[in-house]
Amino acid sequence: MTQEKPASVSFWSIIFAIFFGNFMATLSTTSINVALPVFMDDFGASLNTVQWLMSGFMLATGVIAPIIGFLGDRLSYKRLYVYALGGFTVASLLCIFAWNIHSLIVFRIIQGIFSGIIMPTTMTIIYQVIPKEKQASAISLWSVSAMLAPAFGPTIGGWLTESYGWHALFLMNVPIGVMALFAAQRFIPFYRLSKGLSLEVVGFISVIVGTSSLLISFSQSHDWGWTSWKTLSLMGVGVLFIGYFVLRSRRVAAPLLNMTLLQNARYTYSLILNCAITISLYAGTFLIPIYMQKIQNANTLHTGLVMLPGTLAMALISMVVGKIYHKVGPFRLILFGCLLMGISTWALSRLDLVSATWFIVLWIAIRYIGIAMSNMPVTNSAMSAVPSELSGQASALMNWIRQGTAALSVSIFSTVLSSRTVSHLSDLGAKDSKASALALTLSIQDVFIIGTVLVVLAIPLTFLIRKPAGARGTVGKAA
Repeated sequence: MTQEKPASVSFWSIIFAIFFGNFMATLSTTSINVALPVFMDDFGASLNTVQWLMSGFMLATGVIAPIIGFLGDRLSYKRLYVYALGGFTVASLLCIFAWNIHSLIVFRIIQGIFSGIIMPTTMTIIYQVIPKEKQASAISLWSVSAMLAPAFGPTIGGWLTESYGWHALFLMNVPIGVMALFAAQRFIPFYRLSKGLSLEVVGFISVIVGTSSLLISFSQSHDWGWTSWKTLSLMGVGVLFIGYFVLRSRRVAAPLLNMTLLQNARYTYSLILNCAITISLYAGTFLIPIYMQKIQNANTLHTGLVMLPGTLAMALISMVVGKIYHKVGPFRLILFGCLLMGISTWALSRLDLVSATWFIVLWIAIRYIGIAMSNMPVTNSAMSAVPSELSGQASALMNWIRQGTAALSVSIFSTVLSSRTVSHLSDLGAKDSKASALALTLSIQDVFIIGTVLVVLAIPLTFLIRKPAGARGTVGKAA
């Protein structure tokens, strides 16, 4: 039953308020990527430790997702959004004053919790406040904000780090956060939808323990060994608790996440594709800065500039896709985007010690174009297959799985990169700086090959979502 209905407000005012916050939250996901080598040098930390600045952040965004429906119902989604913006801004301030790598990781995890609230909350606000006939346009613009931030993140991060140091990466969030708070408070109407939700505490604890155990086991497997009792024990605990959470969600009256949504084939296939695109996006933003700075000795600004053409192409294509989506449907856009991602990721697996800058710029740009062509259509394909009343649950479930997959992928890529570097260094039979650079280059090639395989395996799923969705057509055309 609706307790309070949202007032009639301007479409563009709502979009402005949502765009601001969503852009800020997703910007922090990738803006620090180019500075990972800087954190390694400044704090004297290993890659396995520093990568927690990324994977810990993404883990937090995924872990908080199951409780968002409960919080939104109790507080209203406007209040939840405003509180999350405030928490994110405060967490950014804490990051500035971090005294070592471990304190910075903790503050990044806190930042990730609030970021994880912002992203699905803004999507839910669209479905609950924007009129149905305008939801397709709204979700397209929402997708643009989500894509622009990770696209511009490396360039902005590189410039800030080179000019003002890594502290500026977090300082920039403060004025943006204050402006986003003002826009949200001013333009988003207050409303509350009563759905009789209650907090399923046992399930929430299970998902936190399970997801965290899996991430830690994958992240530390290089140091502990894949067959060590620590790694295997944590993996077992993770699988056990996640399995229990899934089974419990299907039995309890008011689950944290509606797992029955996964019985919708179109939603599930689109979700898998969404995860593949997310992995591809973060693999590139993780590997390219390491290659540029450790192999080609580029600074953070140069690294950001190398990624700038791809960034601009990504932003442009994201907006174009929003315009043509209704005419061509998701299938052609997703298929062509995945093909571009596969080809470009394979090309980047050919990087060597002296790869030309134009080669890197070209294939990063093509890769970003493929991601931009696929991302919004995949999201729309999933949401258009779900009844309107389940849009909040569908958004929360999608965010949990997608962010958990992204966090695990970064941990796995980091572990594979470290282990393969040691293996290649051993094969080369030398330990000088040239051998170390060659070993790291070969390891980066290995990880890009793995990324290529993952994209290729995801391509057949595009044909499985070709059939029209039967649930509803609120969010664009289904095919």
